[in-house]
Amino acid sequence: MTQRRQILAAAIAALFVPVHTPLSAKSGSKLAVLLAKDYTSGIDVSKYWVSEKLDGVRAFWDGSALRFRSGQAIAAPAWFVAKLPPMALDGELWLARGQFDTLSGIARKRVALDAEWRGVSYQVFELPNARGTFDRRSADLKSIVTTVGWQQLQWVAQFRVESEAALQAKLIEVVKAGGEGLVLHEAASSYVTGRSASLLKLKPVSDMDATVVSHVEGKGKYAGQMGALMLRSEDGISFKLGTGFTDEQRKNPPSVGSVVSFSYRDVTPSGKPRFASFLRVRSLP
Repeated sequence: MTQRRQILAAAIAALFVPVHTPLSAKSGSKLAVLLAKDYTSGIDVSKYWVSEKLDGVRAFWDGSALRFRSGQAIAAPAWFVAKLPPMALDGELWLARGQFDTLSGIARKRVALDAEWRGVSYQVFELPNARGTFDRRSADLKSIVTTVGWQQLQWVAQFRVESEAALQAKLIEVVKAGGEGLVLHEAASSYVTGRSASLLKLKPVSDMDATVVSHVEGKGKYAGQMGALMLRSEDGISFKLGTGFTDEQRKNPPSVGSVVSFSYRDVTPSGKPRFASFLRVRSLP
């Protein structure tokens, strides 16, 4: 074992206790992970670390396999996973701003192409299983990434802001540069799973994920094609999504069981999104 690996092994032993795992015991079943709520005005932002919201593919490393949030294994090259440390990591596979569709195509291939993966980085922001607050977990994660010393494994930089005005100014800066938005992580929070106020997302337009339940046949110009998707949200709310699709997507719609992302402005009293518009497929069934 190299000296670097010995240092890493010692760091792992000091950081972790067997109190929680985000991974299901059954391979391929959905993972229990930390999910963000929408940011709302009036929160004391000085209590949060802030980072750029990367438009990548969420990926979880359990120490031996890289997985989508659905639990399905990602067919990453052997040389890529061999560089990852023997501990649980949470992060995003990423190419660059505005490159989600290209990245998604790379990550979802059943047989990885080495040349494509040379440009993919694993941007990590959380240490599932780790002791302490996010303050400590983030610092420990940065130390681990530094110890590994591999260019394609990156710690997502965290910074602080002192006011909501400063937060909004940073959002404008990131979006103008081609970024998607910001993420706020409560500094004093312990690691939890599920949708939690300890993790917040801030974007110019709100978005949400939902599962495709069925296809609604189109009418008029869309006769014989998909007119809308019937979706079910994580809260169990069912609704139709009929806008934002290209002609090609209507001919070949996201399959039943897929998870799709869509933008919206607000929600009805019953919880259904208003002015919803399709963005992309997030994961396949």
